[in-house]
Amino acid sequence: MRFFSFVDMTTKRFTYSTTEKLKSRKLLNRVFAEGKSINVYPIKITFTLKEVETISAAQVGVGSSSRYFKKAVHRNRIKRLLRESYRLQKHRLLELIPEKKQLNAFLLFIGKDMSETALISDKMPLILDKLANSIQNKN
Repeated sequence: MRFFSFVDMTTKRFTYSTTEKLKSRKLLNRVFAEGKSINVYPIKITFTLKEVETISAAQVGVGSSSRYFKKAVHRNRIKRLLRESYRLQKHRLLELIPEKKQLNAFLLFIGKDMSETALISDKMPLILDKLANSIQNKN
């Protein structure tokens, strides 16, 4: 008797590993100094596309403003929602990044009210599509 595996080998892995996180102070400063930005309320993305030999094709950071969210609990929740939404949607973006190029981006929540998961997950594909169009137009 033969057992068949129900796991499809072509499935995508929806991970957000350490190598994909934008944590370098130098790169963060470069993204905000030289980068272009795209807004889809309540999310703003600032990005640069550089030619480098790296481990990851894209490094993304997330943030929320302490100006509107005084409590760290609220800021952390928004950042968690942004990371989760990006993690589930990033496969479209990664396919469009040319080889030997690295995308450094920072997702910033610019809304003034606590957001629901549905709002962020609805807006994330829109902003990633705009980012993908911008990357394709550059090449």
